[in-house]
Amino acid sequence: MIHWEKRGRIFVPDGSIEWMRSHASLPLADRLDDDLRIYFAGRDPAGRSRIGWIDVDPDQPEQIRALGEDPLLPLGERGTFDDNGMMPCSIVADGPRKYLYYIGWNPQVTVSYRLAIGLAVSADGGRTYRRFSQGPILDRDRDEPFFNTTPCVIREGERWRMWYVSCTGWEEINGRPEPMYNVKYAESTDGVSWRRTGTVCVGYDSFTRAICRPWVVRLDDCYAMWFSYRGLLDYRVDPRTSYRVGYAESADGLEWKRKSDPAGLERSAEGWDSVMAAYTSVIRESDHFLCFYNGNGFGASGLGYAVGEEEGARARRAVA
Repeated sequence: MIHWEKRGRIFVPDGSIEWMRSHASLPLADRLDDDLRIYFAGRDPAGRSRIGWIDVDPDQPEQIRALGEDPLLPLGERGTFDDNGMMPCSIVADGPRKYLYYIGWNPQVTVSYRLAIGLAVSADGGRTYRRFSQGPILDRDRDEPFFNTTPCVIREGERWRMWYVSCTGWEEINGRPEPMYNVKYAESTDGVSWRRTGTVCVGYDSFTRAICRPWVVRLDDCYAMWFSYRGLLDYRVDPRTSYRVGYAESADGLEWKRKSDPAGLERSAEGWDSVMAAYTSVIRESDHFLCFYNGNGFGASGLGYAVGEEEGARARRAVA
């Protein structure tokens, strides 16, 4: 298990860029030479999300070196799955290329929205991306009729593995439809065509009615998953039911055991992450880990980070 120490907020939009007037949702970090590029979803005045980025110092991520003034990709053509919003989720290297898995948004009539999983590909080491296709690579189907979202993808040899969120239904709460979703698993041989297994990796309990943004890392002795979870009532504003960070472990990436919430990633007593702590992504940097996450308002209050060490490394350092 990794112990975390929060280091504070890094970035929140100042409202000066039209397509990024607010929010820095779903942070996703990727190494580009000497920089650490953090992608996120900013929102325009109409609430449409586009993918932006900042470059930071890997040793001191609070030191911002550059801010992208243009979105990584334009919104999709009218009528396509990502014509009203895009949010970054996971990056995988495939030889000289990089695959960026993202969420596409559409507003709906009987419920609030519909989500699907799209793919963009970079041929220049992650500096620029192009859509792989106008359509999604993982959408609702006969067995998953509502929506799919927030994939985490890793590659192990010829096997590509995806942990993603699948909506299981909508429940009307105080006159508003609210979605419920859990974490499922899929596999691929090329990162494009996916075989869904139907396996539920992390499901509901007496409190949890939604689990999102799974993030999986292979440690020495297990797979570790960080995820966000919430209740169903007033979760947008009530700290008692809003998003917080959960944790699970697995020997094979298929059967998961939920553990205690990760120490050090709890919501703060006050400030930018006091109501919510959500949408974690984790990377390994030399002898430690970095966790990037959102605070209040689903990213409206910006993104921050924490530094983590495995228990064994902490014990060895204490002895030394």
